[in-house]
Amino acid sequence: MIRVYNSKTLKIEEFKSIKPNEVNMYVCGPTVYNHAHIGNARPIIVFDTLRRLFEAEGYKVKFVSNYTDVDDKIIKKAIEEKISEKDITNRYIDAYKKVRYDLNTIELDATPKVTETMDEIIKFIDLLVKNGNAYVIDGDVYFRVKSVNDYGCISNQKLDDLQAGARIEENDKKESPFDFALWKNTKDGIKWNSPWGEGRPGWHTECVVMIENNFHGMIDIHGGGIDLKFPHHENEVAQSNAIYHNHIANYWMHNAMINLNGNKMSKSLGNVSWAKDVIDKLGANLVRWLMLSVHYRKELNFSDEAVETSRKELDKVLQTLKNASIKLQLNSFENTDFDTQSYREFLNQMDDDLNTPNAYTVIYDTVKKLNNALRAKELNLIEISNLLNSVEKMLNVLGIIFTRTILNEDDKMLFKNWENAKANKNFESADKFRGELIEKGLI
Repeated sequence: MIRVYNSKTLKIEEFKSIKPNEVNMYVCGPTVYNHAHIGNARPIIVFDTLRRLFEAEGYKVKFVSNYTDVDDKIIKKAIEEKISEKDITNRYIDAYKKVRYDLNTIELDATPKVTETMDEIIKFIDLLVKNGNAYVIDGDVYFRVKSVNDYGCISNQKLDDLQAGARIEENDKKESPFDFALWKNTKDGIKWNSPWGEGRPGWHTECVVMIENNFHGMIDIHGGGIDLKFPHHENEVAQSNAIYHNHIANYWMHNAMINLNGNKMSKSLGNVSWAKDVIDKLGANLVRWLMLSVHYRKELNFSDEAVETSRKELDKVLQTLKNASIKLQLNSFENTDFDTQSYREFLNQMDDDLNTPNAYTVIYDTVKKLNNALRAKELNLIEISNLLNSVEKMLNVLGIIFTRTILNEDDKMLFKNWENAKANKNFESADKFRGELIEKGLI
């Protein structure tokens, strides 16, 4: 039984899919005006891991995430570089795809773009206007927040409380400070024809339309960073409620933010680490291990100390797996079975709202058993193989790749010579053979 924390209800709930054994999941994607920073990598890893967990538990998953390729920042960058917005967005979409690929993620089922959904977005906004949920002023279109009766249901806030603390701008043409833009009348940058004049959509409408286009109704899970909960996800739900009379998803999941060396990471502050650089430096396995070492709903501090701790932890796990795989090869033993007890316990921890810290404990315990089996005087090759295969399956759910070392005949002979030298107490030869094995990375 999988349980997840529903950000809408603020409770951990038993997961029940709309369709039996199927999961439809949508996660808000990036606005592609710059490279992805390490904070952007967290939802990539968290929701890819969630997908892997569902698949490990027998679900078929459809996972969609969008690209926001229309935005003021994109237009500004295009003007600065004197190239088209499409050139800008293509550059950073390609870069973002590479980050996803380099992080060992499963390929997404669809990656819709705002520019390719414009006709549907305009029709949707037009319907909101005709229904009285939106209004037009000077070519701009705004959503009328008071037209829905449960605004604040996602962020667990009441509109009256929001209004009490609001700073209302003078001469603001909106009916309410909480009404938000659906369409912007613009003279600069890329624009489209609409019933209200040339312009482009606001940020909050695109996901509603793309979710409907790709899933045709309610979905199981809508995810993203906690910074999107309000106002973005709140505004999504308001529009969906107005037109489709639903709240988009049964479960809303949000990952917490990342701090960099104890400080809030911000592009405006200039303390940003690009994901591509971190992956190049640390490798995907270490980045994923570090990211998942802290529960996804807790803030993660990305620091040199955290990196080094995670490196030591992961190295111990992978080295033991390497030793076990080599031992099995030297004994010409092959087996596809796995230790069902340890793997089931791992999944049970993951099923508890993606409790990766507790799941790591299961990995450590299983690796300890594997080390003990490798040190035993009488090797139990079945036990070694089952434990090895079990840990490999656990790592696969975490998106961490372990590639078994394949020994050639020279390698096997070198191990044999080393063992014989030790048995004969020929320590000089044993040291020589051991040095050669170390040089080849086999021990």
